Amino acid sequence: MEFLESVARTALLYIVILVIFRLMGKREIGELSVLDLVVFIMIGEMAVMAIEDMNTPIWKQVVPMASLMAIQVGLAFVSLKSKRISRLLDGHAVILVDNGKIKEQEMRKQRYNFDDLLTQMREQGVADIRDVAYAILEPSGKLSVFQQTAKSSQAQDPQFSLPLILDGVIQSEHLEMMGKTNLWLRQSLRKLGYQHVKQISYCSFQNGEFFVDLEDK
Repeated sequence: MEFLESVARTALLYIVILVIFRLMGKREIGELSVLDLVVFIMIGEMAVMAIEDMNTPIWKQVVPMASLMAIQVGLAFVSLKSKRISRLLDGHAVILVDNGKIKEQEMRKQRYNFDDLLTQMREQGVADIRDVAYAILEPSGKLSVFQQTAKSSQAQDPQFSLPLILDGVIQSEHLEMMGKTNLWLRQSLRKLGYQHVKQISYCSFQNGEFFVDLEDK
């Protein structure tokens, strides 16, 4: 009887965890933020305790798991509304190599050493830092490397575009990296017929052209 109850608990908790993870949204393991990882570990631990503790009613053990899911979904919703909270919870991408120049100060801020940098570069088939246009440390901890072509190394033209507007908010640090100003961006967009920055969900600039995606109404 106890064996059957253990099997039933395991099957039920498997379904509960599957539903919780589906409700929390689709993300690959390599894209999990620190917050996601903490929640997943806690839910896994709770599930193990629920299977082992046969004396406590199953609903009392499912409630804390559902509460964690509700907290995570709530924080994800708040993060969509506030860029500041999103950065606080998930962090943000940081450029560690800019046209072959290593940004040691940024590496120190991220507690990221040269061994980490060189290892992840080798894993992506990059042998020489001089061949790197940009190396970006993503919030997940993954290093994205963009190599220079013969054209881009001469023209200093990156092979990827930095977002200049996200969810109606101008990304001033990206403008600064490009040597552009907030005023330049607003005037350029007005010439293209975009009067209100807050109506733009995504905007980037590459090869002298803007890409603009408006918010869905």
